[in-house]
Amino acid sequence: MANAEIPTKPYLLRALYEWCVDNGYTAHLAVKVDSRSQVPSEYVRNGEITLNVAPSAVHKLQMGNELIEFSARFAGVARQISVPVAGVYALYARETGHGMTFEVDSVKPALQTDAEKELSNHAGPSNEPGPAPLPVLVTVPTEPTKPTGGKPQLRRIK
Repeated sequence: MANAEIPTKPYLLRALYEWCVDNGYTAHLAVKVDSRSQVPSEYVRNGEITLNVAPSAVHKLQMGNELIEFSARFAGVARQISVPVAGVYALYARETGHGMTFEVDSVKPALQTDAEKELSNHAGPSNEPGPAPLPVLVTVPTEPTKPTGGKPQLRRIK
């Protein structure tokens, strides 16, 4: 019996992270939070969290094939963070917004803050369609552009 092939996603995440660091950018991870995620719940919004993983913001970063783990301070309190690679839907440079988005692999139900649970309990049925599926790739230019200021945005290419 042959071994299952290791997905490319963890390798792409490590390469993008290295690209951000080499260019002096602040790498951010966007994660769909699920029952396997170990993150500060007070920072989770709509089942998602964005984490600054720049070398100056984290300690002992380990980007494995299954988990991304590190320690970081939130409001001055050191926390141990662990997120499954399957839940990462983007890694990008804060300054430029350049990076990649990924499909999220079978994420389990998201953790919700008490306030979010309370809101969802009182919300009526919605006729709004669900979110559109995320594209797989965002182009990363071969020549970095200068930061223009303002809030960076990911460009989705279909």
